[in-house]
Amino acid sequence: MCGIVGLLVKTPALRQQLGELMVPMLIGMTERGPDSAGLAVFADPLPGTARKLSLYSGLTEDGADFNWHGLTHALKEHLSVDSQIEVKHNHAVLTFDVSPDLVKQWLHENHPRLHVLSTGQTIDLYKDIGTPAQVAQRYDFASLTGSHLVGHTRMATESAVTPDRAHPFTAGEDFCLVHNGSLSNPNSLRRMLEPRGIHFDTDNDTEAACRFLEWRLREGDDLETALQKGFEELDGFFTFLMGTPDKLALIRDPFACKPAVVAETDDYVAIASEFRSLAHLPGVKHATVFEPAPEEMYVWNA
Repeated sequence: MCGIVGLLVKTPALRQQLGELMVPMLIGMTERGPDSAGLAVFADPLPGTARKLSLYSGLTEDGADFNWHGLTHALKEHLSVDSQIEVKHNHAVLTFDVSPDLVKQWLHENHPRLHVLSTGQTIDLYKDIGTPAQVAQRYDFASLTGSHLVGHTRMATESAVTPDRAHPFTAGEDFCLVHNGSLSNPNSLRRMLEPRGIHFDTDNDTEAACRFLEWRLREGDDLETALQKGFEELDGFFTFLMGTPDKLALIRDPFACKPAVVAETDDYVAIASEFRSLAHLPGVKHATVFEPAPEEMYVWNA
């Protein structure tokens, strides 16, 4: 059992309140996921060819004392890469204007225990073990701004409670997924994807779904086509909530075993596993509230 939350604001003025509105949503899912929590937020894209990595230092020897500014100096010295770093506890967002593969390869060779959480032009990602309230306070989720976000609280059932197995999962650039449920065929998905050069970081079943859908997008599918192929290939019980730079998407398996509820107003679209995580939102009494149908696609534009 896990909890999912999502929020997309339609009114530009609410972009500054995105994190503030989200924190009670995440904490409302504590009973569904007390082990770990995470969030991916999407904001305006970086200019030109600039990219950013969300990084986690909690698995390194230094943990929260990791020398982030020493990292930027080393990138300048060894790769001639100018970069900026924004640090929150044991997470940091590293911004630069070269190929992200070049930077990730250097990080892998020189800081193998520094975990890359996400890559892109629009996405920042934070996840860690602890209750939702602890994680939200640790990374100051209430201060986050942007157009939309995807969040998750985890109660582990099929893999260890570790930061890298917490949700959201990402693949490629600017794509993330959270999951309530369990898949019965993640190993067959891995056997299909690994010969295509797709690397897996964990044994979590959600990662298999995330990498499958991102692979379909990279192969040229639009989001709706990729999701339709997901219905055909993903076996098990699931409610999936996904974020891209300009979309929020929700699907449920053909049996709709895992709960979800949507509240939509002129100002926002809010999604949660249970309505109690939506009850505090402004104007929710006048929202259109509904339960998503099984094996249907719900896609909202940011």
